[in-house]
Amino acid sequence: MHVSRLDPNFSDAKLIDANLIGANLSDANLSGANLSDANLSDANLSRANLSRANLSRANLSDANLSDANLSRANLSDANLSDANLSGANLSGAKLSDANLSDANLSRANLSRANLSGANLSGANLSDAKPVVRISILNSLLRG
Repeated sequence: MHVSRLDPNFSDAKLIDANLIGANLSDANLSGANLSDANLSDANLSRANLSRANLSRANLSDANLSDANLSRANLSDANLSDANLSGANLSGAKLSDANLSDANLSRANLSRANLSGANLSGANLSDAKPVVRISILNSLLRG
């Protein structure tokens, strides 16, 4: 018997301050969800749809966001330290004052992303998509 995997649908969900440490949300639909102040450390969000989601002040440290869709998401003041964002779509995302220290952003699409005030120390930006009109004013870029 073959059972196909059902993708969870949390689009437009209100998950403010939720404790989702280590949760497996790979392939989940969280578009437009409000996850502000949520704890998603060590969570698996690979290939998840987080477009237009509010992740402001969320803890995403050590989270797997590889190949996730974060287009136009609000990640301001979020903690993404040591997160895996390889291949993620961050086009138009707001990452102002976010902590991206030691994050893996290889192959990420950062077009039109706002990284003003973000901490990018130690971040891997190799093979990131051509950055068009990226805002990195006052970002910490030590390596």
